Amino acid sequence: MAVPVQNVHERALPVPAAEVGRLLDRIGAADDPLWPSPAWVPMRFDRPLGVGADGGHGPVRYHVTDYRPGRRVEFTFHPRTGLHGTHTLEVEDDGPQACLLRHRLTARPSGAMRLLWPALVKVCHNTVIEHAFDNAERAVTGTVARPVRYPWRSRIAVSLESSRVRAVPIPAAATLLHSSVARPDLADAFALRVPPGTTTDPQAWADAVFRNPPRPVVALLQLRNRLVGLLGIARGDESAFDTISRTDREVLLGVDAGHLDFRASVLVKPDDDGTTVTVSTLAATRSRAGRLYLAVVRLVHPLVVRAMLRHAGRTTVAPWRAARAGS
Repeated sequence: MAVPVQNVHERALPVPAAEVGRLLDRIGAADDPLWPSPAWVPMRFDRPLGVGADGGHGPVRYHVTDYRPGRRVEFTFHPRTGLHGTHTLEVEDDGPQACLLRHRLTARPSGAMRLLWPALVKVCHNTVIEHAFDNAERAVTGTVARPVRYPWRSRIAVSLESSRVRAVPIPAAATLLHSSVARPDLADAFALRVPPGTTTDPQAWADAVFRNPPRPVVALLQLRNRLVGLLGIARGDESAFDTISRTDREVLLGVDAGHLDFRASVLVKPDDDGTTVTVSTLAATRSRAGRLYLAVVRLVHPLVVRAMLRHAGRTTVAPWRAARAGS
């Protein structure tokens, strides 16, 4: 049987407990002042904070099993999380003008969590809690005496969370794209979920994706320009990624060339838990050379778009820098 986990964090704060308790009562809400987002996936519940509220953050799921407004919130882990037990946030008086903010995790790991807890989850948990305590200290005093420094494993975890790209259908909301190419020979879309607080300007995302590609993609584009002459195709330049039209949520880019017509849409869809950025592509060939060109390009196109969107996510979010992670 796995050894139970006992993990405790405390922060002394020079204000009455009631002042910190008001912050505690907003945990999991859209205006949660404690949870360290956008660095980490927000904590969210299916109803207002209270006994029975069910939710969690990312893959870590739990429900509220005790709630004393202004004083204490207890969460019990769902068994599928791999932790069997509770974690609790509480505020205690430490004199008339001081209090102690405490987080206590008491649980038994099972399954893969037996390895994940010591290897990765523990250090990420410690970072999240200390960052949340920094937020509490800043909220009640205006400053933080010793801000948390993100260990390398926490920085990697945040980076991975902010760079998960998945293939999706072209969104119906990409109206500029849908009206741009009548009979596409290539049609695909890839989406990235980014945390709350990240820019929702589609032009900013379009620039991040297409104007600042990662180095391997730059090398591929340079190789493309060397080889396309063999097919009688003109070399490409940055004009292929010029903005054609835009709305508040979508930017349409592209160019009409002799061998094919190319359009790319960058659509942003924000909600309370973050923003989904979707890059969709349509291409229609105009000639035999265009068909030969597209037959080769479609083999590497998904890898290139994924790499560009992932890179844009990392450079745009940069969450641990905003959190004064240090290195």
